Amino acid sequence: MASHEHAGRRDEDRRLQAAAAAMSRARALEGLLVQRAHDTELARHVPEATMVELRQHDLFRILQPRSYGGAQCDIVTLLDIAATLARADASVAWTWASLASHAWMMGWFGAGAQKQVWGHDAQALIASSLVFPAGHARKVEGGFELSGHWPFATAAGLCPWILLGAIVMADDDADDCEYRLLLVPTAKVQHADNWDAMGLRGTGSGDVSVQRLLVPDAMSLQASAMAGGPQTGAEPLYSLPVFALYPFVLAGVALGNAEACLHEFTGIARQRAANYNRAKLADFPSIQMRLASAGAKVDAARRIMRGTLTEAMDAARAELAPDLMLRARYRRDGAMAVNLCTEAVATLFKANGASGLAAAHVMQRQFRDAQAIDAHIAFSFDAAGSMYGRVALGLPIDNPLLQP
Repeated sequence: MASHEHAGRRDEDRRLQAAAAAMSRARALEGLLVQRAHDTELARHVPEATMVELRQHDLFRILQPRSYGGAQCDIVTLLDIAATLARADASVAWTWASLASHAWMMGWFGAGAQKQVWGHDAQALIASSLVFPAGHARKVEGGFELSGHWPFATAAGLCPWILLGAIVMADDDADDCEYRLLLVPTAKVQHADNWDAMGLRGTGSGDVSVQRLLVPDAMSLQASAMAGGPQTGAEPLYSLPVFALYPFVLAGVALGNAEACLHEFTGIARQRAANYNRAKLADFPSIQMRLASAGAKVDAARRIMRGTLTEAMDAARAELAPDLMLRARYRRDGAMAVNLCTEAVATLFKANGASGLAAAHVMQRQFRDAQAIDAHIAFSFDAAGSMYGRVALGLPIDNPLLQP
């Protein structure tokens, strides 16, 4: 027992050291990312130079299994680094969080799939579009025949692999189907250069499509395998309920963007005078109140995000399986936390007045990015709140990704 506890403490110390080192490397990139933010928007994807920097700082592999040289930190580290990068550029942070989270999801795939992806290049990146209804697959000998057209495939053009979500029908029976993730080489995928959005402009989140592509059995996984709970031999990180916690994969981007906006506005208000009567903005009670409101929302969002993920990691280490009520609460709280960040940025943007409308002003980009983040279905409080309410009231839900 003592030997087991000692090994556990050693692993925890190693994880904490790896997380601290990764955070330090992420902070070192902030200044560079700020300088490149405008060019990233113009390119509509993260520039290769930035991708090289992220690789050289070994940030994509923070959740990758140690067996392939990854840091295998915990899920809180994903949130913290996403927030750090988003304080400089939300598009880079969104891209990074998306790709880093897929190295985490690979922890559920078999050894054969992991070797196929990382055997020749342990730093190989994986994109995704997990819009399951956009893809259709049918079981064939040796695997699945996959067809579909998926939106929002962030950075697919920068990765050798992509995870695609699809619904597998059983004998064309719509009442008998499963949700499945399929790993596909991006060289076999058609890419559409159609990402031209109001916010998160630099994420390259265009459409992808395939037609009747054979995907081997070993390169696919039932979504239900990621439901969470104790699994024989699984590390705690790879026994979390992936789709229940899915909002938190990208929530750090909203948090960091809001923190940066709060910092920017505070600096402006301390120095600037009103255009018409030259009174200092800092002396206006309305400015003080809006700053307080936005700051409280950002602080609350941070506590919700980090508290939820810490709780989930503790439960995984204790080999506790989350029930449906807890899963619904995770989705509810993830959406609410991001909504708080969106409201904070909107409050500050309005308080800043007409000067923030200038294309060169950082707050207009932060506002646009906040709106784009909030538009993700994972952050829809209408959807998450309704689902939570149904579970709380003992009513059935129709989301197969949340079932225990």
